Amino acid sequence: MIIAPSVLSLDYSKFSEQLSTLNENCEWLHFDVMDGHFVPNLSFGPKLFKDFRKCTSLFLDVHIMVSDPFYYTDVFADAGADGITFHYEALNGDLDKCNVLITYIKSKYLKAGISINPGTPVELIEPLLKEVDLVLIMSVEPGYGGQEFMHNSLNKVEYLKNYKLNNNLNYLIEVDGGVNDKNAHDLNAKGADVLVAGSFVFNGDIESNIEKLRNSTN
Repeated sequence: MIIAPSVLSLDYSKFSEQLSTLNENCEWLHFDVMDGHFVPNLSFGPKLFKDFRKCTSLFLDVHIMVSDPFYYTDVFADAGADGITFHYEALNGDLDKCNVLITYIKSKYLKAGISINPGTPVELIEPLLKEVDLVLIMSVEPGYGGQEFMHNSLNKVEYLKNYKLNNNLNYLIEVDGGVNDKNAHDLNAKGADVLVAGSFVFNGDIESNIEKLRNSTN
């Protein structure tokens, strides 16, 4: 199981201390990029992201919740992203445009991911699954941290796992939103490969919380 703490919840008054702990205890860092338009919140710009890149060798997992994913792909590719995941909904479910963007992300030598909101049926992205490296299931409404996990997300994870096995595909299944030590076991059992956790990881002792999350997947 890959643990990907969401640095949206990091305490920036303790940047060096907390990033050092993350560097020693996890595999990925997850960046929620929000433009205040696709979702009603603002977060990271490229300057802050570049500062992270200077301070870590971890995989930087960039989740762009933006209305113009083509533009922000360029911005964060140039800033040092390792993978970029965009929203199916941001391109209004246009599969042709989604395929063009997936190909474009890969042309930057990055991992390409597709994400869907809680209300979007997972079946709609089936035609894209053979092309992507990662599928991100939102288990809360995108835009804010600290929301409660939506348990029907487990059905989407199980669907993606079965589809992957039945079609001999290799994408990772990632889950973001309300992830904690109470639901991590079920997520692992249903087939999740990557768990994004913000509030749970950063509320208290980071190292201990990551260990609790990892242990709860067993």
